[in-house]
Amino acid sequence: MATGADATKAAVLDVYIDPLSWDSAIGKIIDWAERRESRYVCACNVHSIVTARTDTGLRRVLNDADMATPDGMPIAWSLRRLGFRSQARINGPDLMWHVLERAARAGLSVFFYGSSPETIAQLTSRTIAAFPRLRIAGSFSPPYRALTLDEDAAIVDRINASGASIAFIGLGCPKQERWMAEHRGKIKAVMLGVGAAFDYHAGTLKRAPHWMQRSGLEWAYRLGQEPGRLWRRYLTTNTLFAYYFARQILARTRRL
Repeated sequence: MATGADATKAAVLDVYIDPLSWDSAIGKIIDWAERRESRYVCACNVHSIVTARTDTGLRRVLNDADMATPDGMPIAWSLRRLGFRSQARINGPDLMWHVLERAARAGLSVFFYGSSPETIAQLTSRTIAAFPRLRIAGSFSPPYRALTLDEDAAIVDRINASGASIAFIGLGCPKQERWMAEHRGKIKAVMLGVGAAFDYHAGTLKRAPHWMQRSGLEWAYRLGQEPGRLWRRYLTTNTLFAYYFARQILARTRRL
């Protein structure tokens, strides 16, 4: 079980992030999957980290994750500022794709949980086309409501019975993070919260060009796609993140 006090992690605001290379992140996930360990991985972006400042439940979930990766470029830049000079952005969609590729090579099976039935169907088709050797053990698109205890127990049994070593969870933040934390110890697989990755890889949502991703401007591309839903979120959280992280660096400098 991970803890915020883990010396291998670095605090970005109130959330502890793992400074990892792509190889080490993927390697750990595959090692856990080969042993079918019940673990969960969170891809942390500006929105989740700023939200965790006031949402103590979400903060606890993120800090107790077995792995918390720097999903957004601002998070990767923050880790670099904290001394991890070569830190890359390890985002949910790319992490999912790399893990799928490694799972196919290792003969591990996967499960998709989340999104809509149509998106899941397209995701499955595209994934099989990209990785013909990949074993997709199953998938499930939950209803847009809280599951009953019986329904929840049934999905746990379904994932476990499928033999999947890795479960990709696409419920959106913070729902997927809370769901994974609640199911660690119940689901015998590594759970990866991958947000909009299902839509990207299914082709139902277009992703920003690579130059925008590398420049930390993917948020601007998403804002252009869904301005009505996202403008307030990005204006608020991006501003608050810059303010709070500047305060963190200033306090750190004064202590040195």
